[in-house]
Amino acid sequence: MPRLPAFAASFLLLASLACGAETLAIRAGAVIDPASGKVLHDQTIVVEAGRITAIGDKVAVPDGARHIDLSHEWVAPGLMDAHTHLTLTEVTGNAPFESFYLSESNAFRALRGMRNAQVLVARGFTTVRDVGNDGEYAMIDVRRAIEQGFFDGPTIIGSGKIIAPFGGQSHAIPVERGAFWAYEYIDADTPDEFRKAVRRNLYYGAGVIKLVADNNPYHASIEELRAAVDEAHKAGVPVAIHVYGGAAAQMAIDAGVDSIEHGFFLTDAQMQEMKSKGITLVSTDLPRAHLDIIGTSGGIFPEPAVLAPQIIERLKRARRIGVRIVFGTDTVCDMAGRTRADLMFDYLAVWKAAGMTPMETLRAMTSDAAELLRIQKERGRLAPGQAADIVAMPMDPLADIEALRDIDFVMKDGKVLRAAPAALSH
Repeated sequence: MPRLPAFAASFLLLASLACGAETLAIRAGAVIDPASGKVLHDQTIVVEAGRITAIGDKVAVPDGARHIDLSHEWVAPGLMDAHTHLTLTEVTGNAPFESFYLSESNAFRALRGMRNAQVLVARGFTTVRDVGNDGEYAMIDVRRAIEQGFFDGPTIIGSGKIIAPFGGQSHAIPVERGAFWAYEYIDADTPDEFRKAVRRNLYYGAGVIKLVADNNPYHASIEELRAAVDEAHKAGVPVAIHVYGGAAAQMAIDAGVDSIEHGFFLTDAQMQEMKSKGITLVSTDLPRAHLDIIGTSGGIFPEPAVLAPQIIERLKRARRIGVRIVFGTDTVCDMAGRTRADLMFDYLAVWKAAGMTPMETLRAMTSDAAELLRIQKERGRLAPGQAADIVAMPMDPLADIEALRDIDFVMKDGKVLRAAPAALSH
């Protein structure tokens, strides 16, 4: 029988690994455990039925296991982004934020979400939390399609519609247009309405509840926020809240939300209270180049030249105080020739500028993120019993966190989605 060309043999091997049914033995040159801060060398990771069953330097490899050679690579848990909007692309210029409601169907939004999800998982983001702006629950359907095996993609935890006081995150929509924003938001203006909105999102499959606190001069009351938190927590679901600072942020802290999203103008005292209550900061530290595209977001933000250093300074203060920080990007803009993943990796430079060490950044992208998302028993570490969400790269990310841009191996639930031919030649 003639021998297959090398590229064809590699393709067939990758296809067989993609089925996820084989027992796999990964030879890892260096394994990074962000949760413990340790790096272990010359490790073997055994994967069976999509889960890690053994890891160590003296592991017995089952007979018939397929070998994957990452002996010259740095291996880490799959990355997580806790603040994404995968179906959304921000409209640039002076058009109202809601303009795309008129030109993009829910099906088209879902297709964009699926495309972005596939781009992200191929670059190493094996889990994402999508916090709304997905039309009529488009990301919930994207999640279901991935879970049913129709497409490859990351683990997705979606919020469904964003819950906010009257008007969502819109401003001055003409009264004759009606509640134009209801395509993506649920109005709630009493404690009972907040409870009902939470129940609606849970009914349609939300894995996190997303609230907005301070997008208008008026904002949710402490009683309303507590009602939402109570209703979500009774169902075992965490609550994330969009808030920048001030009195609205204080009420969110007092209400016991699980995470504050953005928090650009939090005070030291507020972050100290967050630390004591175990409230996480998902800091969405937009790089200056992204702020230049978004601008002031209709007057909500200061000019980019003012806000960019404020974001870095707030991240520095959060690190010094010790509040738990989880990586989230809030990437909603497009740049020619760059993918959504490229733009998300731009946030690493902000973390570097704020003095975050590579290990701290990796922990915020893996084990700490898993705890916030309440999936720490399933994902976030490379350990027996955990899902086999594994990434690898040729350069040491602890020497330079930008090495994450060059991830060349991705395994999701034991299924190899990306690999260099040399890694699969065994």
